[in-house]
Amino acid sequence: MSTAKKDYKKITTKSLIDMKAQGEKISMLTAYDYTMAKIVDSAGIDVILVGDSASNVMAGHETTLPITLDQMIYHASSVVRGADRALVVVDLPFGSYQSDPKEALRSAIRIMKESGGHAVKLEGGKEIKESIKKILNAGIPVMGHLGLTPQSIYKFGTYTVRAKEEEEALKLIEDAKLLEKIGCFSLVLEKIPAKLAQQIAESISIPVIGIGAGSGVDGQVLVIHDMLGMNNEFSPRFLRRYMNLYEGMTSAISQYVDDVKSKDFPNEKEQY
Repeated sequence: MSTAKKDYKKITTKSLIDMKAQGEKISMLTAYDYTMAKIVDSAGIDVILVGDSASNVMAGHETTLPITLDQMIYHASSVVRGADRALVVVDLPFGSYQSDPKEALRSAIRIMKESGGHAVKLEGGKEIKESIKKILNAGIPVMGHLGLTPQSIYKFGTYTVRAKEEEEALKLIEDAKLLEKIGCFSLVLEKIPAKLAQQIAESISIPVIGIGAGSGVDGQVLVIHDMLGMNNEFSPRFLRRYMNLYEGMTSAISQYVDDVKSKDFPNEKEQY
């Protein structure tokens, strides 16, 4: 049974809080360039995340760590120009906020001023509380991110499910409530047990968006390259592929190569 959706002409941080209150699930996908953002926005997505996952899917790095603030601003500004309805949230990249709240504020201000993004996202809880507060005090909306935090991958040493043990689960609950208390407008939970994610979503008033966190949260996010099947090497349990673009695109490109080689392209109708 489908839930009636309110027709939001423009999604804001308040829209997401209203969606949670009304029981409407929030849809979120990544985008990193103008063309993809325009397509994603036109399809009715609620939130576009300009993720530091651009480091992986756009630049080919093994982790999200190498991407710079300047590169994130470049991707974000491209996305903003393509999005009319969606809320655009931009990741603060590794090294731009962890060490110093003043540096965190400077980084967030640059993203807001130079890209036109609507909010920023930071990974971590209590340990980056002062950075988040500094950004919020400047009037910049903040989305939190707990659970598997890819910028800390070398600390974890693995991409396995987080918070399976009681101690880490209790800290996650504590951090989620802290992020709500200091003023974050929403929270991403990545790769944690579904029951824990649902418990957190039900215990706080801000929307909880999951990736590999089950169906009991307030919304879902996926990397666009993964859900469209552009990346055929990444197959975690939480991923549903809605297309197989890798196969379709390689087939089309192979056909183009054959047509050029055989002099079939361009034909008489395709020239002046």
